[in-house]
Amino acid sequence: MTTTKARDLRELSADDLRRKEADLTDQIFRLRIQKAMGHLDVPLKVRTTRRELARVKTVLAQKTRHQAGSGAAGAPSPSSRPAESEN
Repeated sequence: MTTTKARDLRELSADDLRRKEADLTDQIFRLRIQKAMGHLDVPLKVRTTRRELARVKTVLAQKTRHQAGSGAAGAPSPSSRPAESEN
């Protein structure tokens, strides 16, 4: 199994990353079942798949945070607005 670098993942779209996330989650589920039944040939595969999933989730979170930040660039953030008095 080859691991994907984070820079390669950043080139993918958010939809592609979500599909990859779902595939890796399913793969981890299947590997856990194999491990429980004693049929897992390469135990290291569970760890590498978990790390790959973490990379995908990290890049996806960065993309969504970046899109949310650039989409509301003109709107003031709640912390920058003056406090309203309750009087």
